Amino acid sequence: MGKGRLEAFSDGVIAIIITIMVLELKVPHDASIEALLHLLPVFLSYILSFVYVGIYWNNHHHMLHAAKSVKGSIMWANLHFLFWLSLIPFVTAWMGENHFARWPVICYGVILIMTGMAYNLLVKFLIRHHGANSVIARAFGVDIKGWISTSIYAVAIAVSCWYSWAGFALYIVVACIWFIPDKRIENVINSEDV
Repeated sequence: MGKGRLEAFSDGVIAIIITIMVLELKVPHDASIEALLHLLPVFLSYILSFVYVGIYWNNHHHMLHAAKSVKGSIMWANLHFLFWLSLIPFVTAWMGENHFARWPVICYGVILIMTGMAYNLLVKFLIRHHGANSVIARAFGVDIKGWISTSIYAVAIAVSCWYSWAGFALYIVVACIWFIPDKRIENVINSEDV
């Protein structure tokens, strides 16, 4: 099967996710700076989640660019990934509204881990479909950044039990690790064009 509908559907869902997140930013009824300062936790969580969704969108785009086709299991794996990604607006709002309280920050980390695991499962299904010598297989190889990210998420969740701000800071660290777009797929595709 062609991959066009999968890409279009995924892009649409990701656009809706970002829209839902921005709609959670409520305009204060007061025109003072203090009113904006009260919204700072909400805005900080929105920024972090916007970056995460943007990172996933960017990497998802590159991954599907390298795919030649999809099949039913890949479509289900993609839906699984989008399911976990679609929960980010909920935990983002919960975390911001409650000023980075322990349970919202812990749940935010759980959603990030589950989203990462779902993305990795999608990668594995694509590799299985395209073969061990495919562009996707060669590009992903051993995912060191993915393992580091999962480890930091786990530490952040544990730390959040006592110091939720420290957990939030660790989520920022992971976003910084991934902020620069992953060039593995581009590098493999460019090396084939030479």
